[in-house]
Amino acid sequence: MSEPFARTDAPLCVVVLTYVAPLDAIDARMKEHVAWLAKGYAEGVFLASGRQIPRTGGVILIRGEKAAVEAVVATDPFVSSGLATAEITAFTASMVLPGIAELLA
Repeated sequence: MSEPFARTDAPLCVVVLTYVAPLDAIDARMKEHVAWLAKGYAEGVFLASGRQIPRTGGVILIRGEKAAVEAVVATDPFVSSGLATAEITAFTASMVLPGIAELLA
């Protein structure tokens, strides 16, 4: 396994979405949410995403400063329609695997 790679210039945010509406309401907006995710990936801003287990919300790893990520997350159809809340935690990746470091460059 490769040695970790020091990195202090890669601002990232972990976004934890928590559903505050029933799953049928979430499912009704899922196509819009997935399209929003696809746009974030196409722009190279989203790095990973998925459902929480159990299915109480989702988690997204987003490249960027917290203020910029807050603006992007506010446009998520789940968040903008009041179906989910978002907790955003900013951090700087100080150690990553080399393959991940390439994604953050």
